[in-house]
Amino acid sequence: MKITELLKEDKVTLSMEVFPPKKATAVESVNEAVKKIAALEPDFISVTYGAGGGTSEHTINIAKDIKDAYSVNSMAHLTCVSSTRETVKKQILDMKKAGIENVLALRGDIPDKTKFPLPEQFHYAAELVYEIKNIAPDMCIGGACYPEGHPEAINKAEDIKHIKEKVDAGCGFLTTQMFFDNSIFYNYLYRLREAGIMVPVIAGIMPITKKSQMARSIQLSGCCVPAKFKSIVDWFGDEPLKMQQAGILYAAGQIIDLVANGINHIHIYTMNNSKVAAGIMNSLSEIIKK
Repeated sequence: MKITELLKEDKVTLSMEVFPPKKATAVESVNEAVKKIAALEPDFISVTYGAGGGTSEHTINIAKDIKDAYSVNSMAHLTCVSSTRETVKKQILDMKKAGIENVLALRGDIPDKTKFPLPEQFHYAAELVYEIKNIAPDMCIGGACYPEGHPEAINKAEDIKHIKEKVDAGCGFLTTQMFFDNSIFYNYLYRLREAGIMVPVIAGIMPITKKSQMARSIQLSGCCVPAKFKSIVDWFGDEPLKMQQAGILYAAGQIIDLVANGINHIHIYTMNNSKVAAGIMNSLSEIIKK
């Protein structure tokens, strides 16, 4: 099922993200985590591509298994900045051959800014969207957006301009980077709509269930952490089980507030942790009941 069709339905949708194994020794554990997360029956599961496409060889296989073996809608990520155009074309054709209908088109992180991107490579996600549309016009394409601004953007207005370029190129929906303060998301959504970006926007939620996760999340995303969540980490961070429960409940609270304010589409960055994913779904069992 195409995600754009799913998002038209009058219901709350809860989707989840998993990542492929980074090493051959982790294949079995990742497959087990994916199986358990699929058993929760999220509306769809997205599969990341890995930094620099490093785990890309597993992405399509996992997305295909999610769809075929577990009967859950799937979406494969595709990054482009460190790949040749020929490699990107092959990935798109391989996705099409595997029956994958949904793809999240991303520029990806630049491994070495002194070497990438090269002239024969893609420079921006909008270029990748055009390429997917050209090779597989029936593919449902999503894009990423950044409530607190892309870290490389000159300013927020410039960032939204680039988001609109992706949508104009063919993105049918957007998924946000993580955020921990819903007011930031509401303000961002208003600015997107004001800029004429009217496609569905899926709110990305990252459950922080370990003290070490918070510093890393801030480093990677540059997002703001509210004082009330910092207090949670300060108080429970050294007690793993308490921190896990507090993190699950904080994320569930964010989702409840989003739904109460008319935001029906939520994406959870699971970090392949099926227990955390299950904890959130159990906390929302009546709210997301199908």
